[in-house]
Amino acid sequence: MTATGIADVAVADVAVVGGGIAGAVACVALGRAGLDVAWIASEVDADADRAGDSLAPAAGPVLASLGLSALLDGHRPANASFSAWGSDALAERNAIVHLEGPGRVIDRPRFEAALRAAATPLARRETATLEHAAVEDGAWRLALADGRSVAARFLVDATGRAAVATRRLATRRRDDRLVAAFAFLRHADPTVEPTPATIVEAVADGWWYAALLPDVRLSLAWFSDPDLMPRGLSRDLGAWRDRIAATRHVARWIADAGFAVEAPPRLESAGTTWLAPAAGAVRGAGWAAIGDAAAAFDPLSSHGMTTALWGAGRMAEVVPAWLGGNAAALEGYAQAVADGVAAFRAQRAAIYGRERRFAGEVFWRRRAE
Repeated sequence: MTATGIADVAVADVAVVGGGIAGAVACVALGRAGLDVAWIASEVDADADRAGDSLAPAAGPVLASLGLSALLDGHRPANASFSAWGSDALAERNAIVHLEGPGRVIDRPRFEAALRAAATPLARRETATLEHAAVEDGAWRLALADGRSVAARFLVDATGRAAVATRRLATRRRDDRLVAAFAFLRHADPTVEPTPATIVEAVADGWWYAALLPDVRLSLAWFSDPDLMPRGLSRDLGAWRDRIAATRHVARWIADAGFAVEAPPRLESAGTTWLAPAAGAVRGAGWAAIGDAAAAFDPLSSHGMTTALWGAGRMAEVVPAWLGGNAAALEGYAQAVADGVAAFRAQRAAIYGRERRFAGEVFWRRRAE
């Protein structure tokens, strides 16, 4: 298919930009819907660790609807989770309370590699980064960093918080500047079998998350505001160890199970941001943001990856409807994202409000405002 003004480039039905979870799943959903999909994604370090390893129970039905349930095999069921939130004691919550079954603590690199493998036969992969996106005669012309161009009638942005493809098409809003300091700790004591569990612990200047990964490492993260973190934390192993030692339950788990704190953490933005609206049209060409490009939530929700799966799956309904001349599905998707953001913000305020031990501390005062 070609279009006037971009006759030098074959025009796909839809272009998906981004090679992470949302991008790969969107390619699966759109390809199975019978659309011609161009997939623009740079090279991925398949073995690199990434922050985020918790799949909420709601992810199961989403993956099942896409025929991807088997990808959860080998990832640890998150049956037991504990939290010290609003109390010094640890409270347990068991997965039996979820109708969808347990969530999962995933091996993130392996899970993403499996999603990419599922997507590869269903989309034409363009291994490059996006330089510029513009509309010409009702279609998107996407200029790639290597000098090539891709054209498509619809654009799906799955480029994460950066929203590279759509950030100029809507307003990026932000609730906070939460930062994650995260690391993956090696299990160094073979005489101890670590408990397969997840712990969330509130402290005066933020909160901690620790979860046993399928490979028996500990995923560890401290969430706080950048001005409350020690200067140079990502280069200071001593400061990182001091922060861990100041916790009550996380430090005890690390010590008792024999995990090694051998390197300082990496830092990554973890605040709540969203695009308003998350979908629309420019001179006859449709677009939608999915995953963190549409809405990135405070990780307290544990719904980041699940929301990415949901948005990617919705593209199988939204894009064909748009291409068929019906804008209602696109408008409905944008409204659903907006409603989800509003619901999350209300829920987050209620959850942070339950922690009264540190009500006078800066971190907690900010979240009560």
